[in-house]
Amino acid sequence: MSTENTRPVRSGEPVDLQDSLSRIDRTWDPRIALRVNDYDVRLAKVKGDFVWHSHEDTDEFFLVIEGELRIGLREGGTEREVVLATGQAFTVPRGVEHRPVSPGGASILMFELSGTVNVGDHDGPLPDGIAATSGRTFNE
Repeated sequence: MSTENTRPVRSGEPVDLQDSLSRIDRTWDPRIALRVNDYDVRLAKVKGDFVWHSHEDTDEFFLVIEGELRIGLREGGTEREVVLATGQAFTVPRGVEHRPVSPGGASILMFELSGTVNVGDHDGPLPDGIAATSGRTFNE
């Protein structure tokens, strides 16, 4: 398949999500597949634990394309976990501390305000394999 369909575009061209995902070679390294107004549609492969963090100014939407994603949530002094299977989606409300986890690995789509850093307000050291990023295009 042509890589023309995996370049991020604002509108007018279809994007093949499976082809785009096949080009991602690192986990927890979101790629910008499309832009919608001031939002990024980001694709990522994930495996293992991410870091606890929150985004004070924006919600974060997760859609599991393949695999299973668990999202730990800390809110109002309680902690709970949302489990998402293939085809399921969830929105983490702005300001809610959360941690995505995928023991077996997953392919996900995220919808976030452009420029949002994936680790949010996390200010401690990052584990190997996780870098603070606001997403990269497929051409970077």
